[in-house]
Amino acid sequence: MTSLSTKAVHAGREDLVDLGLHAAPIDLSTTYPSRDCLTEAARLDEAAEGTDLGEQPVYARLGNPTVGRFERALAELEGSDTSVAFASGMAALSACLLACVASGRPHVVAVRPLYGTTDHLVASGLLGNQVSWSTVDGVAAAIRPDTGLVIAESPANPNLSEVDIRALAAACGDVPLLVDNTFATPVLQRPVEQGARIVVHSATKFLGGHGDVMGGVVACGEEFARALRQIRFATGGVLHPLAGYLLLRGLATLPVRIRAASRTAEELATRLAAHPVVSRVHRPGIGGPMVSFEVHGDPAAVVGAVRLVTPAVSLGSVDTLIQHPASISHHIMTEQDRHGAGISDQLLRLSVGLEDVDDLWADLDQALHNAKS
Repeated sequence: MTSLSTKAVHAGREDLVDLGLHAAPIDLSTTYPSRDCLTEAARLDEAAEGTDLGEQPVYARLGNPTVGRFERALAELEGSDTSVAFASGMAALSACLLACVASGRPHVVAVRPLYGTTDHLVASGLLGNQVSWSTVDGVAAAIRPDTGLVIAESPANPNLSEVDIRALAAACGDVPLLVDNTFATPVLQRPVEQGARIVVHSATKFLGGHGDVMGGVVACGEEFARALRQIRFATGGVLHPLAGYLLLRGLATLPVRIRAASRTAEELATRLAAHPVVSRVHRPGIGGPMVSFEVHGDPAAVVGAVRLVTPAVSLGSVDTLIQHPASISHHIMTEQDRHGAGISDQLLRLSVGLEDVDDLWADLDQALHNAKS
């Protein structure tokens, strides 16, 4: 069986040799001319019904060959039938929620913690859904006849808590389990293999990997993909072809980046646990480049004092980023909901990049002492 590292390099590029190409081409066309109006009309009908038009799209909102390469590659890495790409991770999640509403099953069961904007979108009902918040053990009891999705993140943003995906999928019964796999990536876990039917990524993060592209993607079965394409057709939340190209390129180095950053993250977590200013360190059992830790003193002072580490929202880049979730990524949640989800006001989230571990530690150490003073 082909390894993930090999798939990451070659997925979505299988036809390049026959085309006489080494790098994947970028198709920037917004429209695709045809003299056959009747055939085009039939293909438009197919697109409106969620059919993937493949390499011969009619209009860029309906599909793009470069984006299609990324979609095929991500599906291969996640082990799903297909995937559907969007302009951002939140656009991808929104399409999943709208698909549930359109199917007449607007109820969602959600397991906290979730990314702050995900939590806000699900809780607000802006898209017509209703939500029941649940622990993992309570999911089966929370499911109703109109439940369209169960949503979980593992490892979760920002405290890196994990769920037993296989057990959770079993508790869902016939209801699809959606797992946000942004933090783990298919390098560390493939939720489809554990029973999840829908996998969502903010592709902006590790899949792109360089902090210069925004996108989202849903890996799933073809039936759900058709519903997502219908929504994308109508709402226009498409991924730009240049973003599709950069994401496909990012996948090629994904395993190397994840494994290298994970080793550094593990060492930093060990050093942080021994630091007198750090009260608690969070690391997922599956590993990965993410570390969260709680501090004595002022967490904002730590963010303000770093000089090598980048003080910024987001994650998954080649450089190391630090942010204070209560002020940034999860600020949109109420304090009560944050605390109830296990998100402390003292928590800092570190996305470890590819710098030298000793250089990173020197910067974090001086910043932590700044917080204490």
